[in-house]
Amino acid sequence: MSKLIDTNTEGLRKDLEKAVGTLYDITKSIGHEELEATVKDIWERIDDPFMFVIVGEVKAGKSSFINALLEAKKEICKVAASPMTDTIQQIVYGEKESIVDVTPYLKRITQPVEILREVAIVDTPGTNTIIDHHQEITERFIPASDLIVFVFESKNPYRQSAWEFFDFIKEEWRKKIIFILQQKDLMKPDDLVVNINGVIEHAKAKGIMEPKVFPVSALLELEEQQDISGFAAVRSYINENITGGKAPYLKIRNNADTALTINDKIYKGVLIRKEQYESDSRFRADIIECLNTQEEKTKRQVTVLVENLLASYDRITNSHKEKLRSGSNVFSMLKRSIFSKFSNEESPKVWLEGLTKSLDHNLNTEFKSKLQDGVVDIADSIQDMGKLIDAKIKNSETILKDNHEIFSDIAERRANVLKELQQTFSGFLGSSENFYEKDLMQGADDIAPNVARGGGIAVVGMILTALTNTMVFDVTGGILTAIGFVFAGVTVGLNRSKIIRGYEEEVARGRQRIEEEVTEKLNNYTSRIKAKIDDNFTRFDKLLEEEKTQIEFLESEFQRIEIEIKSIKQKVQAML
Repeated sequence: MSKLIDTNTEGLRKDLEKAVGTLYDITKSIGHEELEATVKDIWERIDDPFMFVIVGEVKAGKSSFINALLEAKKEICKVAASPMTDTIQQIVYGEKESIVDVTPYLKRITQPVEILREVAIVDTPGTNTIIDHHQEITERFIPASDLIVFVFESKNPYRQSAWEFFDFIKEEWRKKIIFILQQKDLMKPDDLVVNINGVIEHAKAKGIMEPKVFPVSALLELEEQQDISGFAAVRSYINENITGGKAPYLKIRNNADTALTINDKIYKGVLIRKEQYESDSRFRADIIECLNTQEEKTKRQVTVLVENLLASYDRITNSHKEKLRSGSNVFSMLKRSIFSKFSNEESPKVWLEGLTKSLDHNLNTEFKSKLQDGVVDIADSIQDMGKLIDAKIKNSETILKDNHEIFSDIAERRANVLKELQQTFSGFLGSSENFYEKDLMQGADDIAPNVARGGGIAVVGMILTALTNTMVFDVTGGILTAIGFVFAGVTVGLNRSKIIRGYEEEVARGRQRIEEEVTEKLNNYTSRIKAKIDDNFTRFDKLLEEEKTQIEFLESEFQRIEIEIKSIKQKVQAML
């Protein structure tokens, strides 16, 4: 039977060791040193015997309880007069007695005591000890424990520090716990019953459905008064629930439960981390949608501006074409040619020059008004693009807090990336250089000093005004020059139709240039500003990409570990 148990447990231990090893790798990958140390401790203790961890306040009688439980004829655990000399004492089976100082805070004691073949006992400092590191070290033993033996003084089992430590054990690690009321020989029977019931009620209130409470007296046990010492009930509980071949399986199950607890703790953190990632992804998508919406809005405003310019252009050029048509017939031209020599009548050349100047004046006056109104709307839209993004960055949602138990470093990293984004974007909006493009502003370099003085996104209106004015008037100037050549290059009167046709061709070319160049340059300017805004999110996008990869990995590993360990637990349960 013993060989069968050994064979079964060996296979289960190896499976568990593999799963816990994977869990250890995860704790390393997330950079959580405390969990890493805890899982490593469990990993290294998988082959250890079933472990009792004795906890309780200083002077509660823990060491005396252990000595009595082991039926020692001598003091195995030192009963210290002062808590200042306390250390953690791990008591295991050995053919010979020995004491080894493992660390300054841990001693390993071997004893040839039969019960230690199946269980190991850990005696810890008091939960209210003042010794540096003892609380921390005691807590690090808890995850590897299989049974917590909580020792109270019978006369006062209600001390706050003891029950606070109980909360840590119960809520954090969900360990199996039994309660020992030590030194019952100092209590009156009725008072002892009251305190037993008090512990039961306390334990039930904290979530233990059927608390096991054992009143004992180590003094009476060591004086060989076993019939009244209370230790018989404790040993009976151990025999029925732990020893007798069950301990190896219980040890595997307990280690599996602890690994599942840690795995679940990490996964709960991953869920919060995932929630933050999803929130950040929505935030980023909202930024992109906002940029696209504002860009489309600006393009529509550009279209409206261009349509208004073209409407004015068509009206003015058509009006002047009619003047040209009616004033360029043979009779009118000959009349001007003859009378200009004998009176103040305009010559054909002067009349055509006047027509050109009128066209120039009317186009410039009309375009200036249209551009002023249209550019204001476009500039407002581009400025809104920057301001909206700035507001969204400042109002981004924080779900994963920088005090998170496991992923505080991730939360801090995200906070730093977001803080840098806020600062960078604020600086971006405040710098006029991000909105002034020298190559785009050819012919309007004289506005550069004004742009520098204007500062930030507020200069967009100034830039667009200069850009559109320069561009439009450059186009109209070219048209007028071309029309002047048309007028000068023909014989007046005899080539009226050619003059009209040349005028129409130049006007059509000018119209097309205004439509194409104004639309293209304003839309390109808007698109480049949008791209520059979006470039501020490069580091944030990298964070999102890394988070997606890491979260998917952790979710996958969580499920794999959970399946493997639950399968081990099912096999163990079948053996019990």
